Amino acid sequence: MFQPSPALFRPRRSQFAALAFAILAFAAAPARAEEFTPGQKAEVESIIKDYLLAKPEILRDALTELEAREKLAETKARQEIVGNPSGPLYSAANQAVIGNPNGKITLIEFFDYNCGYCKRALSDLAKLMKDNPDLRVVLRDLPILAPGSVEAARIANAANNQLKGQKFWEFHQKLLGSRGQVGKAEALAVAKELGVDMDRLAKDSAAPSATAGVDESVNLAKSLQVSGTPTYVIGDDVVVGAVGYDDLQAKVVNVRKCGKAVCS
Repeated sequence: MFQPSPALFRPRRSQFAALAFAILAFAAAPARAEEFTPGQKAEVESIIKDYLLAKPEILRDALTELEAREKLAETKARQEIVGNPSGPLYSAANQAVIGNPNGKITLIEFFDYNCGYCKRALSDLAKLMKDNPDLRVVLRDLPILAPGSVEAARIANAANNQLKGQKFWEFHQKLLGSRGQVGKAEALAVAKELGVDMDRLAKDSAAPSATAGVDESVNLAKSLQVSGTPTYVIGDDVVVGAVGYDDLQAKVVNVRKCGKAVCS
C-alpha cells in the first residue's frame, strides 16, 4: 500500500517539494487516493492550497505551458497532413481538380459557395492559374455558412462526374460568382445551363459519393484547424483568408524555387 513520507505533512518545510510530491503521488496512483487517511488528505490539500495562494503565478505559468504544448501538437499534426503529398489532402478523389491536373505545384482551396470573400478571391485564383501553367488546384468544399451551402456542394460534387477540368471551372465560376444566396436550385440551374445530363445528376447527387468529398474536406479542415473560408494550402503553408493575388503568387514562386512557401 502507498505510504506518503511523514515529511510531506510538515507544513511549509518545503512547499514546492511538498506540492510536487503530492501532485505526483496523486497523479501516479489516482486509484489509491482512498488509501490516504482523512487527515493525510486534508494535509495534502492544505499544502497545495497554501502554495498556490502564495504563488498564484504558477497557475498562469502552467496554463501558458499547456497552451504551448497544445499549439505544438496542433502544428505537428497540421504539418503531417500538409507534408504528405500522397495523402488525402492532395489526392482529391472526390473533389474537383482544375488548372493543370498534372502540375508540379498543388494549391488547395477550402471554400463555401456562399462565402463573400471567396467570391471576391475568384479572380485571384483565375489569374494564378493563367500565370502558372504548372499549377494544379484542388477545390475543397467547406460548406459552413448556410444550409444552402451544403446543398450546393452536393450538386457540385455530383456535377463533377460530368464536368471535368475547364468545364467544371466554368461551373464553379458561374455558381460562386452568382449574386444572392446559393443553394440547390442555383446549382441545378448552372448545371443545366452547361448541358449536364439532369437525370444522371439527380441520381448522382443522391448517392453517398456526392457527400464523400465534402465529408472528407470537413474532416481535413478540422485536423488543420481551418474554421473559415477561403483558406489555402500551398507548399508547407496554410493561408487563412482572401490574402490577394500577390501573396499567393509569391508563395507559388517560392514553392517552385525551394519547395516551400517561404524560402530561407
